[in-house]
Amino acid sequence: MSGIALIITFVIAIAIMILAISKWNVHPFLALMGVSLLLAIVIGLPLKDIPGVIGSGFSGIFSSIGIVIILGALIGTILEKTGAALKLAEMVVRLVGRKHPQLAMEIMGWVVSIPVFCDSGFVILDPIRKALRKKTQFSSVAMTVALSAGLYTSHVLIPPTPGPIAAAGTLGIGDNLFMVIVIGTLVSIPSLAIAYFYANYIGKRVKSAEDLSEDDEGVDYDTLLKSFGDLPNGFLALAPILMPILAMALGSLSAALKWKGAAASFLAFIGTPIIALTIGLLFGILLLVQRSEMKHFNNMTTETLKVVGPILFITAAGGVLGKVIASAGFVVYMQEHAAGLATVGIFFPFLISAILKTAQGSSTVAITTTAGIMGSIAESSSMMTALGLASPMAAVLTVMAIGAGSMTVSHANDSYFWVVTNFGKLKPEDGYKTQTMVTLLQGLASIIFIWLLSLILL
Repeated sequence: MSGIALIITFVIAIAIMILAISKWNVHPFLALMGVSLLLAIVIGLPLKDIPGVIGSGFSGIFSSIGIVIILGALIGTILEKTGAALKLAEMVVRLVGRKHPQLAMEIMGWVVSIPVFCDSGFVILDPIRKALRKKTQFSSVAMTVALSAGLYTSHVLIPPTPGPIAAAGTLGIGDNLFMVIVIGTLVSIPSLAIAYFYANYIGKRVKSAEDLSEDDEGVDYDTLLKSFGDLPNGFLALAPILMPILAMALGSLSAALKWKGAAASFLAFIGTPIIALTIGLLFGILLLVQRSEMKHFNNMTTETLKVVGPILFITAAGGVLGKVIASAGFVVYMQEHAAGLATVGIFFPFLISAILKTAQGSSTVAITTTAGIMGSIAESSSMMTALGLASPMAAVLTVMAIGAGSMTVSHANDSYFWVVTNFGKLKPEDGYKTQTMVTLLQGLASIIFIWLLSLILL
């Protein structure tokens, strides 16, 4: 099949996959696997080779990132169930102060969503938002938008959230999560900044049912905190997040300085993502012990595996699609036209991710599918190589670009859109003015910043 025909076939395959997920209500796993199989047949891969290609793409993802995703999600569940997430929120309020409630909500969301899914994070923190609003009489809409934006930013940009972990593993930098965390934190800044200003802007122009109601039901902030009982101490609440980051930082430092000996080997060991997150989990277990909640640990693990399972399988299916694309000769054609593609560069994964996100609603599906399409920097036949992004730093920025795309945009086909609008007491049409618009601005601000970083770092 010629190059142009391959491109047309690829576009049609992606369109069918989007339709299957968004219009025909086919599960993303089945849609990805089905499209991958059909694409392999249509482009003329030898029938005897197709099972091997599918198996290779599927198993490669599991072997590289499966355990890491499970550990990260389990840490998030522990923080959520023990009240540690609320403790982190309280620490943010103390740091920022109550005179800037929208800023407090944004930072609070950003911190909590690093280990906790944004949907869960919003539900957890919404009582605090309402209590702060009652105490400060600040715009409910502004605080809702700020909280949503903070949660969303770290959800798509910073491990150990499963999406960025999956993307890093698929692109071949699963062992360098510390750098992904550092760059993700940096890329968060313009996203948070533009969301903060937009929250203040739209808060003056859109009113929620909370803003319009004269009913002063609900408890104030201090009473709310007391209602949760004794929250974990600050160190134990922060340790499951901080300790893995510290371990990975020490491992990266040891490698960068080329340390030798037993100490260097130990730091390299604890700096691997699996071991680093295991350390975080141990501190999470310590938190459970301290709060006498170990009896719930088995149920927490079971609950986490139920949530993570679909993510793992969707990620693996994305790896299958990427393997089929690489085997089709599509990437070879792209490499032959690398000069033209180089002008697109980092914007290519952003656009693919944004299209997938907007079309089917799930950020995680958009991230994992796009990462599968891009392939690994270790493979000469991958899209990463074709686009001239085959270095570790380029891969990190690609993870960021994919994450930025998966933010663009949240609307009616996104479950998070309905979480935000329902809990924020917003009409659907106001949801488009708030949630949809702020995620568009966040995505665009992020990719522009990522592009600027690429000019400096690549």
